[in-house]
Amino acid sequence: MLVAASLSASAAPLAGAAPNTITGKIVFLDPGHNGANDASISRQVPTGRGGTKDCQASGTTTESGYPEHTFNWDVTLRVRAILDANGVRTALSRGNDDALGPCVDERAAMANALRPNAIVSIHADGGPATGRGFHVLYSDPPLNTVQAGPSVQFAQIMRDQLKGSGVVPSTYIGSNGLNPRSDIAGLNHAQFPSVLVELGNMKNPADSALMESEAGRQKLAEAVARGVATWLANS
Repeated sequence: MLVAASLSASAAPLAGAAPNTITGKIVFLDPGHNGANDASISRQVPTGRGGTKDCQASGTTTESGYPEHTFNWDVTLRVRAILDANGVRTALSRGNDDALGPCVDERAAMANALRPNAIVSIHADGGPATGRGFHVLYSDPPLNTVQAGPSVQFAQIMRDQLKGSGVVPSTYIGSNGLNPRSDIAGLNHAQFPSVLVELGNMKNPADSALMESEAGRQKLAEAVARGVATWLANS
């Protein structure tokens, strides 16, 4: 399954976008986790820092059982539709929400092969129920010049657009909506500007209510799309 090989176009305009500067740019979107799992997700793959980790993780769920992988898939499709409608060329790391997907290192390789202007991995967290809010991850300490500069700037822009859209920054992890990490294989392997967005805490009642509603997922998708478009217009 090489979803990254096909770049598509869709619908849904992006208010305030700068079409003349983002048209034709390439964005790789990674809906985190898989639609289905088996023992193969335990296969060890390189972390990008000399170690290994599981090929994939199963993700989390809300207390009512709404799975993270389905949330990630839904929001990613909404983000893709908005970007495509504004002339951005997009590709996905997986093509469905009911089967195994590529390992984390394979997703990074797919992204790098496209030489994209931006890479965004979309997730939701499973933290303590008392904590809520989003956080944006980037590779730290950086492993190349892109990770040292552009990825950090992209993370800051994404954080600002999420906050500006009324999405609450994390109260339980990271600092002011940012969470630099060294253990995320996809970010470690990235050769182009790359962030991972945890759009909220599925174990928190307020966050899960937002994620379980169509209106909430659309709000989050529009905020992510604005973050991507702002980065593209200024990079």
